[in-house]
Amino acid sequence: MSVSSLIEAGKLVPDDLTNEIVASSAIEGETLDPREVRSSLARQLGLEQAGLPVVGRDVEGVVEMMLDATQNYDKPLTEERLFAWHASLFPTGRSGLSRIKVNAWRDDSKGPMQVVSGAVGQERVHFEAPAASRVEQEMKAFLDWFNTDDDTDPVLRAGVAHLWFVTIHPFDDGNGRIARAIADMTLARSEASSQRFYSMSAQIRNERDIYYDTLEQAQQGTLDITSYLDWFLSCLHHSFDGVDGTLGTVLRMARFWDTHASETFNVRQRLILSKLLESFEGKLTSTKWAKLSKCSQDTALRDILDLVARGILVKDPGGGRSTSYSLANDTTW
Repeated sequence: MSVSSLIEAGKLVPDDLTNEIVASSAIEGETLDPREVRSSLARQLGLEQAGLPVVGRDVEGVVEMMLDATQNYDKPLTEERLFAWHASLFPTGRSGLSRIKVNAWRDDSKGPMQVVSGAVGQERVHFEAPAASRVEQEMKAFLDWFNTDDDTDPVLRAGVAHLWFVTIHPFDDGNGRIARAIADMTLARSEASSQRFYSMSAQIRNERDIYYDTLEQAQQGTLDITSYLDWFLSCLHHSFDGVDGTLGTVLRMARFWDTHASETFNVRQRLILSKLLESFEGKLTSTKWAKLSKCSQDTALRDILDLVARGILVKDPGGGRSTSYSLANDTTW
């Protein structure tokens, strides 16, 4: 079974897309619960949601934007599409306690768009975006370029698109997250695939200070952005470091589900088996099964014993009240 068919069959929620969404928000100081992001991804991709929490509209909106960027990477990027992403990020029309302009370019009614740090009276302006009166014209030029196929290497286009968008800074808020979504969209185009096994935003978060310093140098320097692109490519390269482990897990899952394709599992069994195949902390007991799948202890034990009888789970050494179970060491998967 291929990775794509695994996802289509509802057996794999893309962890690296979860990491990408969580990390991109974390760069801006916003903390998202990975389980909620995973739940929203499962719902919007039509995957199994057993044991996953109900999520709020704010999380749903971030996931909607990232899915549209990566799943529909081959569609044109338009003003309307960007407005929809922005509205998804800010469903209440507020950023924190402040009301912002949503579904439209910024108007600078509260002053020029600046990136500032430091205490009051000792502020340092790192960057001042083009005046609001120029935004529509600048965005038209950006979108015309983005939607035109030229000879620029597609990976380099991802870096240029990120820098160009975040430099225009067309919205009151959310520019960084949308710029990274655009970069992800461009990387998906370069790979001609919506499947992701690395997280650029997770690596940017690890290099957060360098990220902001590199952006500042590029925005305040000349039109030569070679140093910025060097950093972008280096960051992308570092984000590949964890790919082998991720693909190993995916292939293990593929082999398992392919081996047991003719067997029937209930929703609870499929949920726990998926967790065991991906990453499971501690030992699997009937108590933990019941808690994760939200069923009674008796139902959990029946589920487990059924899998033991089929040779899918084995009882760990020991017993009594601490009886635990593991996946059978089956060399066929």
